[in-house]
Amino acid sequence: MRNFDLSPLYRATVGFDQLAEMMDRVLEKDVSRETYPPYNIEKTGDDAWRITVAVAGFTDEELGVEVKENALVITARKAPEEANRKYLHRGIATRAFERR
Repeated sequence: MRNFDLSPLYRATVGFDQLAEMMDRVLEKDVSRETYPPYNIEKTGDDAWRITVAVAGFTDEELGVEVKENALVITARKAPEEANRKYLHRGIATRAFERR
């Protein structure tokens, strides 16, 4: 009967346990929940609140704010872009969204 020492194989995975735990945490989150765009809700008084939404890249005309079925709905639809623009780096997301 032969015995095999597998300990050299375990050394190759040292330090990856944190990565595995991080991947488990990411995969167990509800990915269907919307996270774009980011927003803040502040209480400014007894019956007053301020909602701040990060909507860089949108103009006032491309944004919509309304109340539907007792819920605040914020929407954005980007107008078609000019074809002559050439970006060196494009880091501002301009995808359409509806946030309730």
